[in-house]
Amino acid sequence: MAGTLALLLLAALGVMALAMTLAWVLARRTGSHGWVDTVWSFAVGLTAVTLALLPLTPESPTLRQIVVAAAAGLWSLRLGSHILARTLKGGDDPRYAELVREWGPSAPSRLFLFLQIQAVCGLILAGAVMAAAHAPMPFGSVWDILGLLVIVVAVAGEGLADRQLAAFRANPSNRGKVCDVGLWGVSRHPNYFFEWMAWVAYPLFAIDTGGDYLVGYAALAGPALMYWLLVHASGIPPTEAHMLRSRGDAFRAYMARVNSFWPGPPKKPGRGR
Repeated sequence: MAGTLALLLLAALGVMALAMTLAWVLARRTGSHGWVDTVWSFAVGLTAVTLALLPLTPESPTLRQIVVAAAAGLWSLRLGSHILARTLKGGDDPRYAELVREWGPSAPSRLFLFLQIQAVCGLILAGAVMAAAHAPMPFGSVWDILGLLVIVVAVAGEGLADRQLAAFRANPSNRGKVCDVGLWGVSRHPNYFFEWMAWVAYPLFAIDTGGDYLVGYAALAGPALMYWLLVHASGIPPTEAHMLRSRGDAFRAYMARVNSFWPGPPKKPGRGR
């Protein structure tokens, strides 16, 4: 069984690597790096759903497999379609555009390597879904219901944040301003917060509090990795660097009063993040 699982995960990594190679080709040919996150979102979702539904036991697919796969598919379709629509409107993702500018002549090769690292990250996330889907416990516990609630709130919350930002930007009177309405008034990155929150659902699905399914703890890699990516790597740091360049003092004032990641009331003057 262990050897079979290793081969399956290796094949999944190959699929992710091919998908990110496609993303690299699309970005190079179109000049729009929005294709990177579009392809990544759909590829992670497809890989996660496939790993979740693998018939590893005679009882497959179980209700748990179906529910967990549906949760991963819902996340992927919403995020991927949102980024796809934004990409098709034109323009470039400023985070990747800045990286390409910094890398200079070596940008093509460095971007390719960067996207392959994203492929590995995608496999880790899909593996967290797999660990949750193949937990041997009967589906329907309090933790399972809580997991469903978490992912529904997360997907709905991220969608609401995206709509609020789009509506703010569509208003000509807001040109050059910083969005601080709705969820954007309690977190500078509510979309990232809810993106992370979605991955909290999988440990709730996966972990057996009785200790009989130790593999379930692998699902903790999902929220842990996503938090690091969003807060310390490819999410908040480059996004806020771009906002500081484009919005200057207006964004500095926004940073001073609104939490970076965790939603909360406006900060008092002089308090840290």
